[in-house]
Amino acid sequence: MSSVLYDTPGPKARLRNILYSAVFVVLVGLVVWWALSVMADKGQLAADKWKPFVTDGAVWTTFLLPGLVETLKAAGLALVIALPLGALLGIGRLSDHAWVRGPVGAVVEFFRAIPVLLMMIFANAVFAQFTPIASEVRPLYAVVTGLVLYNASVIAEIVRAGILSLPYGQTDAAKAIGMRKGQIMGYVLLPQAVTAMLPALVSQLVVIVKDTALGGAILGLSELLFQIRPITANYGANTIATITVVALIYILVNGALTQLAAWLEGLMRRRKKSTGAVVDIKEIDSQMGGGVA
Repeated sequence: MSSVLYDTPGPKARLRNILYSAVFVVLVGLVVWWALSVMADKGQLAADKWKPFVTDGAVWTTFLLPGLVETLKAAGLALVIALPLGALLGIGRLSDHAWVRGPVGAVVEFFRAIPVLLMMIFANAVFAQFTPIASEVRPLYAVVTGLVLYNASVIAEIVRAGILSLPYGQTDAAKAIGMRKGQIMGYVLLPQAVTAMLPALVSQLVVIVKDTALGGAILGLSELLFQIRPITANYGANTIATITVVALIYILVNGALTQLAAWLEGLMRRRKKSTGAVVDIKEIDSQMGGGVA
């Protein structure tokens, strides 16, 4: 069966695809085997390099789990603040008034254009110079500020794309029954758009979780990545082993969030609460005129 996007492959094409897939799997297996062989030759796979993560629970209770909690706390705070702020900015970009639409659009594009790490460093410097925030918690404030400024601008574009993805007949029907602009947005468009945007918003949370590592690497936030150095210093664990364990934790957390996004998208499509329009990452990309970072 063919679709509007592609023709169903024939017998030769299916055989060719299977062959390509098999070659790819073999190549990946060879690369993994080579990497493990090199690590084994250097003694990186020795049991004593990994022993602290298996036999010493203090590594987890003192460093890894507190670091994970700090990572999730920073990401959660950033999301809670960025979500309503991004929604307001997204609605502002759709305003009929140029004096609202113009400045809001400038703010969104400005913060989308600045690297999130630069905003974290700048926020940390501002907090150090002009606020009485203690140095112990200043990295958390700086990381959350940078994440909020950047991700609120991205969420604003997701909201704008979600509202624009709805059929224009929704607005026309609301106007026909005498609803005002605010009522149309609050009672007709926004509820449907939120349902449609939910998978994309959860996917953006994955980006927020990963970006917290920038604060640990540069500002000293005691999140998950920051715990690598004290673990290797206090427990004699190998750096590669420690990085591998931390990476696996990130993969598990972000994998769970990705699965949640996929489940929400499937749920929305089944329920069809948003007229069947679920905002896909590619659709958001086309509406935003750029990628979702």
